Amino acid sequence: MSRFFFNDRKQLVNDAIEGMLISAPHGNLARLDIDPAIRVVVRADWDKSRVAVISGGGSGHEPAHAGFVGKGMLTAAVCGDLFASPSVEAVLSAIVAVTGDRGCLLIVKNYTGDRLNFGLAAEKAKRYGLKVEMVIVADDIALPDNKQPRGIAGTALVHKVAGYAAEQGKSLNEVRDMARQACDNLWSLGVAMQTCNLPGSDDEEGRIKKGHVELGLGIHGEPGASVVETQNSQAIIDTLVQPLLAQAGQGRLAILINNLGGVSALEMALLTKELAHSALKDQIAYLIGPAPLVSSLDMKGFSLSLLKLNAAFEQALNAPVETLGWQKPVVFAPLRTLTHTPLHDSVEFTPSANAQVAQHVAAVAERLIA
Repeated sequence: MSRFFFNDRKQLVNDAIEGMLISAPHGNLARLDIDPAIRVVVRADWDKSRVAVISGGGSGHEPAHAGFVGKGMLTAAVCGDLFASPSVEAVLSAIVAVTGDRGCLLIVKNYTGDRLNFGLAAEKAKRYGLKVEMVIVADDIALPDNKQPRGIAGTALVHKVAGYAAEQGKSLNEVRDMARQACDNLWSLGVAMQTCNLPGSDDEEGRIKKGHVELGLGIHGEPGASVVETQNSQAIIDTLVQPLLAQAGQGRLAILINNLGGVSALEMALLTKELAHSALKDQIAYLIGPAPLVSSLDMKGFSLSLLKLNAAFEQALNAPVETLGWQKPVVFAPLRTLTHTPLHDSVEFTPSANAQVAQHVAAVAERLIA
C-alpha cells in the first residue's frame, strides 16, 4: 500500500471535501446536496447578480479547485475523482446551480477529459437558455513545440483575474476577455525529484534517480520532458528561469511559486531566495507563495508561473478575497538588514602585579601538580 492516510478509497474525495468545507476560515462554502458522485462546492453567499466563474477538474491538486471558491475568485468548483475529470452531469449541475441572467465563465485546464466534459456541459446549459463561455488554460511550456500545452499552476492566476472581473460587475464577454488575456500572458514550468503516491497503489521506485530531477513533470505524474542531473537549488532555478524569461520577455512580472505537495517549507524558502537572485530579479513585482496552490498530492517538486502585468492584472491580483487557498501577493524587495553591534563574551582585564598573590597561586598550582 502507498504511504497515504485514508479510510475508504471510494469515499476519500467526499470525505476530504467535507473536511475542507467545515474548516473554511470564512464559513462561506457549501456543497450541492445531490448525488454523492456529483461533487460541487459553491459559494454559500452567492445571489446570481453577477457573472459566475466556475472551474474544476480532478481532485488531488488541493487547494485547487475548491480552495479558490469564495468572494473575489470562483463561484463554484467541480471536483472529480483523483486525477480524473468530473462528469458532464456534475459540471452541468454546477452551471445550473449558480448561473443567473449574467451568464457564467468556465475556466478549464487543457486536458482532454476536462475539455470534453466541460465543453459538453456548456453546450447542454446553452440549450437551457443559459449564457456560457469557456476559457482553456495552457500555461505549461515544458514542451516548446507542443500544440496542446497542459494547464498547470498558472490556472490559479486566471481564477484570480476572472474572479476579480466578475466581482466588479463586468459583463460575461468582459470577464471572458480578461481571462483570455491572462492566459496569453502566462507561462509555467516545474520540476520534481519524486513523483506522487496514489492511495492504494504500490510505491513507484527508481523512476527518478537520486540526485536528479525531471523537468516538466506533469501534475498527474506524467513523465517530464527531460532529466536534469543535479539537486543544486541555484542550478535548478536557473534551469527554470531561462525558458520562462525567453517566453515572457521584458516587463513587470508576478511570479507564483507553487509547491507540488511534498517539498518542505525550508526548501521552498531556499528556492524563493534563489529566485530573488536569478536573472528575473529586476522584473519581479510580486511574489505569490511559496505555497501549494495547484499541488499533485505529495509530489516532491515545485513550479514557477509568470504573469506579465498590466494595470488591470495588478489590481486583480491585489484585490481581497474570501477563500481558503489563495495567497496574498507580496511586493518584491531585496532583503532588509539591521545593523547590530557584535556581542563579546570574553572578559577584558588588566593583569595585576601582586607578588604575594602570585606566590600563593604558584604554591597551590605546584601542590596540585604534585
